[in-house]
Amino acid sequence: MFDNNVFLENTCVNVRENEQIIGYEMQTNITYYRGIPLSMIEYIRVSTDGEEVPEEDIRISIDCNDWFTLKEAETVTTYKWEYGDPLYVRVLQEGGLSEGIHKIKLTVATRTAYIPVPLEGVKEREVMIDWEEH
Repeated sequence: MFDNNVFLENTCVNVRENEQIIGYEMQTNITYYRGIPLSMIEYIRVSTDGEEVPEEDIRISIDCNDWFTLKEAETVTTYKWEYGDPLYVRVLQEGGLSEGIHKIKLTVATRTAYIPVPLEGVKEREVMIDWEEH
């Protein structure tokens, strides 16, 4: 139902900090029709080329300034993920993604106050990483 909101096309890129590639990130929209605090994210899962990324390697941000682990996000009530604004999902992986085509699957589930089960969206995309762009 919400799969078209998940994993926005052409947003998967390697992330560079201090001249080093520290991982890769993508953007997603919310799997709900309203905004929620980050604490209402039930889970986020990333799979790269068929391998599940460990939860502790995933970070999220609504502004690309303040990043949270998924465990930290459980208590973050002051940052609100608004409908129509992307959430940045970063995977810490030294060297990021190698050049070429990769299959990335992103799963996002959120809780709401009046629906008893999490709203889940899943989207898998083939992404092309071109090192010459960076």
